[in-house]
Amino acid sequence: MHTQSFLKSGHTPTLLSAFLYFDLSFMVWVILGPLGVAISKSLHLDAAQKGLMVATPLLAGAFLRLVTGVLVDHIGPKRTGLISQLVVLAGLGLAWFLGIHSYSQVLLLAVVLGVAGASFAVALPLASRWYPPEHQGLALGIAGAGNSGTALAALFAPGLAKAYGWTNVIGLAALPLLVAFVVYLVFAKDAPARPAPKKLGEYLGVLKEADCWSLMLLYAVTFGGFSGLASSLTIYFNAEYKLDPVIAGFFTAACVFGGSALRPVGGALADRHGGVRTLIVVYGIAAASLALASFHMAGPWVALAVLMVAMMALGAGNGAVFQLAPQRFGKEIGVVTGLVGAMGGVGGFYLASTLGFSKQSTGSFQLGFLGFAALALVALAALALLKGKWRARWPVIAGAATPIRV
Repeated sequence: MHTQSFLKSGHTPTLLSAFLYFDLSFMVWVILGPLGVAISKSLHLDAAQKGLMVATPLLAGAFLRLVTGVLVDHIGPKRTGLISQLVVLAGLGLAWFLGIHSYSQVLLLAVVLGVAGASFAVALPLASRWYPPEHQGLALGIAGAGNSGTALAALFAPGLAKAYGWTNVIGLAALPLLVAFVVYLVFAKDAPARPAPKKLGEYLGVLKEADCWSLMLLYAVTFGGFSGLASSLTIYFNAEYKLDPVIAGFFTAACVFGGSALRPVGGALADRHGGVRTLIVVYGIAAASLALASFHMAGPWVALAVLMVAMMALGAGNGAVFQLAPQRFGKEIGVVTGLVGAMGGVGGFYLASTLGFSKQSTGSFQLGFLGFAALALVALAALALLKGKWRARWPVIAGAATPIRV
């Protein structure tokens, strides 16, 4: 009955188009991570440079999500998505045609890939505006499961780089993106109940709300951990356990698939039990598993199991945070998605870069993992302080007739 209600309440072609766009955009957003071993050998990069290289698309995506979030509310998610996809396709094509011959050129490509990371601020509002509050967790979980595209990069990029060279992989990545562009152009539609455009200053008015900053913190941990690990684990497994880059990519893909599969589950659990309750469990599991991962395991398979638990917890947390966001900021969901998503990108930049700097300065990834585990505990403590206030205030803000589960 719940499934029938969900299918009747929204627009399935748009939801699936949003998923495909998000999925393949995320594939190219993190592609420098799976290619990191090959790139570092070609350009003679050290551990810190590798860490910054895979972290730069995350930071660029974080900034660009703010821009994209405003555009979504001003010109609509469909137009914004079409423009963004064309920019990424052009960037990949130019990088392949002209070639990449230096570290600075890799970083320039990394900035362009940030546009693909900003797809988050398009796909989620596109889907969200079609669905009522009682189905937000599941709808955004399905659309947001497009972050599984990071697994596609981990699965295929190292093997293709070994066979054809890593620069050719950049060009090949444009082909599935072109398919996603056509599907999006034909099937995606803006919801009829689109908010009227506002002045630029009004969009950023949500930053005056403490709840917005709280959601940004929560997502900095869940998505920051997910994206940071997705970008770094191929390098980690290669450096820590001497795995071949292709095998390291398979290990990374397993972690990413686990986290992506749990995103809609996290959203559905939040719909049923409340986002706060779901996140409390998530942060506890994530903190414990990341702390454990900071120690050198007995072997790569043990490390894989521990990191899969961490990624699954973080993936479920991504869905739970975006069960909460549209309930509190339904009218401003475009810009709030951009702001919250931007902070998720900042969290990913922090984790990926600190893992690289930790390895470079101490010879171990431990400090990077422990620092992020501590951040998960900070988010857990913040939730414990906020949950009572949110449960009392949010139904009043949303209106008594609106079903809400915090």
